[in-house]
Amino acid sequence: MAENIIEIKNLSFSFGNYQALDDISFNIKKGEIVAIIGPNGSGKTTLLNIIIGNYKPQTGSVLIKKQLPKKVRQKIGYVPQKFQFDREIPITVYEFMALEKCEQDNHRPRHIKKILEQVGLKNKQKQKLGSLSGGQFQRVMIARALLHEKDILIFDEPSSGIDIVGEQTIYDLIKDINQTRKTTCLIVSHELNIVNKYADNVLCLNKKMLCYGKPETTISPQTLTELFGINAGLYHSHNHK
Repeated sequence: MAENIIEIKNLSFSFGNYQALDDISFNIKKGEIVAIIGPNGSGKTTLLNIIIGNYKPQTGSVLIKKQLPKKVRQKIGYVPQKFQFDREIPITVYEFMALEKCEQDNHRPRHIKKILEQVGLKNKQKQKLGSLSGGQFQRVMIARALLHEKDILIFDEPSSGIDIVGEQTIYDLIKDINQTRKTTCLIVSHELNIVNKYADNVLCLNKKMLCYGKPETTISPQTLTELFGINAGLYHSHNHK
């Protein structure tokens, strides 16, 4: 049985009088894909920042590989929803990747080509970063996170601004990384069908944890109403493992 790689117990966090997270407890096992769903303002970004180590829990605890997040931060890769940069800057894909520094010999930029090939961008290393499509740029961001062999990858709306075909490709890539590298993946997504198809477990969050478990058993019309204030059903994909 896989060990817990992330352990969160009785976690609460507030900004002044605003309660962002209220008594959250759950564990994530090594090698799982876990999706986090919830409305805007539900605490998803706050939770990610605590896991990454940007914020400290005010009450409760967060352990990554039995250690505090800051102690293992170098083992956590983060792919943001939007990475703002000036598209006129004449930097190539390879040069952008090479900005990631690591002291270990086997993690130096000579491995950039190998990583770019893994994400399907073998022939794009000399292309200007600003000329890439949305889907190609997201692949570069994933490649950048992969460069130093992270144990945990966190994706904040990884298909935002990408067409339907590109969205499928991005999630297929995440699934492939998860299966081939046994990398634990956390994905924030609003796409319930995507969540059902790719996630092993789903965390339903609206400041409090409303549910945590297999998508097909935990997401119900009642849960969706509690989360989003709507009556909705979930299409259960036949491709879910």
